[in-house]
Amino acid sequence: MKRSFIRQILESIDEETISFAGGLPDETLFPIDDLANASKKIFDNNKNFQYAVSNGIASLREKIASFYNDEGFETNPNNILITTGSQQALFIIAKYFENKSIVVEKPSYLGAVNIFKMNSLDMKAVTLEYDGIHTDEFEEVYKDVKLSYLIPDFQNPKGSLYSQEKRDKIANIVKKHGGYIIEDAPYSELFYDKKSNNISSQIPDNSFHLGSFSKTLSPAFRIGWVRANEEVINDLILIKETIDLHSSGVSQYILNEYLKEKEKYKKHLDSLRVKYKEKMEVFAEALDKYLPQFEYEKPKGGMFIYGRLPNIDTYELVFEALKKKVVYVPGSEFYITRQKCDEIRFNFTHSSKEEVVIGIKRLKELIENR
Repeated sequence: MKRSFIRQILESIDEETISFAGGLPDETLFPIDDLANASKKIFDNNKNFQYAVSNGIASLREKIASFYNDEGFETNPNNILITTGSQQALFIIAKYFENKSIVVEKPSYLGAVNIFKMNSLDMKAVTLEYDGIHTDEFEEVYKDVKLSYLIPDFQNPKGSLYSQEKRDKIANIVKKHGGYIIEDAPYSELFYDKKSNNISSQIPDNSFHLGSFSKTLSPAFRIGWVRANEEVINDLILIKETIDLHSSGVSQYILNEYLKEKEKYKKHLDSLRVKYKEKMEVFAEALDKYLPQFEYEKPKGGMFIYGRLPNIDTYELVFEALKKKVVYVPGSEFYITRQKCDEIRFNFTHSSKEEVVIGIKRLKELIENR
């Protein structure tokens, strides 16, 4: 086990450092006034500060279930387990499958990789293409393993979006061989064009669908969830109760109050998509102007731009970049073997236009003067 490179970087940078490292949303876009009004209402009831039930307060689970039902994915509150961020959801599920094997994308989310290591899951990495995992390779490994972890929507780190064809193929592979997929979807609402159908809706009894309010409302609430079949949810509750009894009741009640006006949340999401697309275009424009050698494809949503600086070890480069007060995450961090790599993940949602230009210019000067 090793600490998360990203968490360590966040601790080591100062106010002068321009960070493209963490997957941070833009705090200027948090709906602070609406959340403050929701908070005032829950402070009027002392019971909101008491212990809560382990699976999450019923009214919030009902609202999350309604998100799925609105999209035609039949779900009831008993299919939902509220967790302390989707990171805890991953840990609980990994504990449930402890000591088994699991198929992961190559590259994959560092936080999940560390969780799987801690729970002794043997990871089998399969190539991730820009339209999703290589399905022939996936089936070859999955048919024996029967467990996989996928991020189909604007994948972290690659920003890739699974095509509908590949979503259908994966669902059919699971139907054919049995087993489960863990479908991690923290970025699924951050699309620029239209929302894709989740894979889990085709295999509701063979999937764990993970969601979170961290990227759409605020990370500080630490509220995520798992959608799975009711029998499995009951097993997961037993594991959760050994960790924290229940996720923050205060956070749950505030979110529950805020989500009573569903249309307000929808308008917030619409605004977020517009703003994040603008930020992506600003970042891409700076890359094209100052780092034309950087090879990448524009994402269709999410929070990351991922690509290559040919013939440059980006892990070595990042420590030189830190001295120049700019930082990113080298691609090597997202591979199980921590292989030498010329890839980079940039977060484009948190920095201002001015910071983006200054930061990319610093990288340009650093590379030119090496």
